[in-house]
Amino acid sequence: MTACYFLPKIQISAHAALVFRKTITLLGLLVVWTATAQAQPEPDHPGDPQARVIDGVTNTTVFGVGQSIRITGSVKEGAIAFGGDVIVEGSVDGDVAAIGGSVIQREGSRIGGDVIVLGGIYHHGKSAPGRDPQSVTIMYAGYEDQLRHVMREPFSALQPQLTAKFFGYRMLAILFWFIISLALTAVMPNTVSRAVARLQLTSLRVALIGLLGSFVITVGVFVCLLLLPAVIGAVISILALLMILMATLFGRVVIFAATGQWLQHKIWPRLHSESITLLLGVAFWVALASLPYVWPIVITGLLVTSLGLALTARYRLSWKRAQAADVRTSRKTA
Repeated sequence: MTACYFLPKIQISAHAALVFRKTITLLGLLVVWTATAQAQPEPDHPGDPQARVIDGVTNTTVFGVGQSIRITGSVKEGAIAFGGDVIVEGSVDGDVAAIGGSVIQREGSRIGGDVIVLGGIYHHGKSAPGRDPQSVTIMYAGYEDQLRHVMREPFSALQPQLTAKFFGYRMLAILFWFIISLALTAVMPNTVSRAVARLQLTSLRVALIGLLGSFVITVGVFVCLLLLPAVIGAVISILALLMILMATLFGRVVIFAATGQWLQHKIWPRLHSESITLLLGVAFWVALASLPYVWPIVITGLLVTSLGLALTARYRLSWKRAQAADVRTSRKTA
């Protein structure tokens, strides 16, 4: 028995065929144009025309603070620019770094060490750069203008600009910490209440314990990274970072609650609302952390106090209760 298959007859009009051919032609031209554009050599980066010229032979590390440096001679150690570009036209035996700028390597030049760029680009022209094959390149090409401005004017970081973006970020910070505070107080109401009472009674002792704890954690992490194997040191560093993050969340919520209670007693003594209390505390500390020249001290104080609250928190474990009950029972029996 023979099986028969019937296929439908497809008819294509002349107009549709013409449109199809034009579309294929345009796509081919687009592909050719893209390949030609990518194959064209990239123009040389002009660099900073006001760069300080380093010629001759230099046996030490060359620094550029708030300005760019142009190396036309030979540098035996390395070159670092803060808030400027490093333009290499000669040779550098060591590392080359630019923070808030770019590293520009001209044709025929040589860099013997690593290239580190934060807030810029590493430009080496059309051909392969003269580099040591064992050297590495570390580059982060974000916030170039901001880093350059901060490197050239360090005190500008302590004085924020009062723009719409600034106030928008502060509103988002208030909303974020308010939600975190509501969630944490709902999950651990008794723990937060005990921590608030402890902060109100022994705030100085809590701050001293937090300061000592931060010093011990910092020194301990560095010692572990230096003496222990890399894997163990990395694990300990991650655990220390997680501990600091959890302490920051818990401590800040406690500080917000304590401050909100104090403000509520001063402003609305008859109003009893936990949400308004937390909102007052969050808004107060976010506003205080936004003041010019004061915010680093406020952030450091919050971090140290939060760590102290986390280290002095008392957790009631069930096995301790059972042990205490057994002791009381044995005493009554005796």
